[in-house]
Amino acid sequence: MITSIFNKSKPINFIIVLFITVLAFLTARTDLIIEPVTGTFVFKQIIVFLICVLTILVFHFIISKNSLTQSNSYEILLFSLFLLTLEQTTINTNILISNLFVLLGLRKIMSLRSQKNIKSKFFDAALCIAIASLLYFWAILFFIAIPFSLIFYSDNNIRHWIIPFIGVATVFSIAVGVSVVAYDDFYEIFKSSRSFSYDFSPYNSTKFLVGITMLFSFGLWSSIFYLQNIKRKKKGLRASFKIVIIAAIIAFVLVLLAPQKNGSEFLFLFAPLAIIITNYIEIVEDKWFKEIFLSVLILIPFLLLML
Repeated sequence: MITSIFNKSKPINFIIVLFITVLAFLTARTDLIIEPVTGTFVFKQIIVFLICVLTILVFHFIISKNSLTQSNSYEILLFSLFLLTLEQTTINTNILISNLFVLLGLRKIMSLRSQKNIKSKFFDAALCIAIASLLYFWAILFFIAIPFSLIFYSDNNIRHWIIPFIGVATVFSIAVGVSVVAYDDFYEIFKSSRSFSYDFSPYNSTKFLVGITMLFSFGLWSSIFYLQNIKRKKKGLRASFKIVIIAAIIAFVLVLLAPQKNGSEFLFLFAPLAIIITNYIEIVEDKWFKEIFLSVLILIPFLLLML
């Protein structure tokens, strides 16, 4: 049974996840190879693939460190399946790196529950999200998660509200300095598009429609139970679970605003969605329903490869 394989964290699970990630990565590049493959091209693709793997490892670390799921491998399985569902998410290097920094920023935010080194964590979180926004402007929306964390932790220290803005200002100042030295221009480094678009016609294909429908239908259904279940979590962990739902909402808004809707923007949604759906799978008591639920999530990405 599928659930018995991924119900525990085992080395074989990481091998399966790696295989799915490789498949998603290679599938996305079938249309990119229009010229003879050179050593430089291969080297660049290896680097991009390693960023994908690093993202999954960081994601798994965040979950295990903050007890966002039980000791299983559902969340990384789902993340890799989402990559296979919308393999375009592995193409845009800027978005891949931006998403990695967003995850690092969320990690710092969630670690606030220890109430240790609060100032440095706020600064680091803002720093990571600001760097992410340099690579993909709309990633700056995740900055909203920081004041929400202050509310969740009932932090009324005025200095803690100011520190995140200092983190953003630090990145801006360094970026301007690098831009002047490298390009002899103050704002040349800020190339990421700040425009937005509500033209969803690029999604008008069977593959996109099925994939997006799967993400939102399973995600929305699981979110209902996820929100109900937060009250049952330990008091010290509730803020982290709330941050996950905030991150999911922000990622959804980011998808709506994305200036180029080519599928890569959905990457920001994968991590919070994988956590939310994993939490739902964990509370399902009917073993057969759980098997069917997970089987559909696995089958759809592979069926989409045939389209």
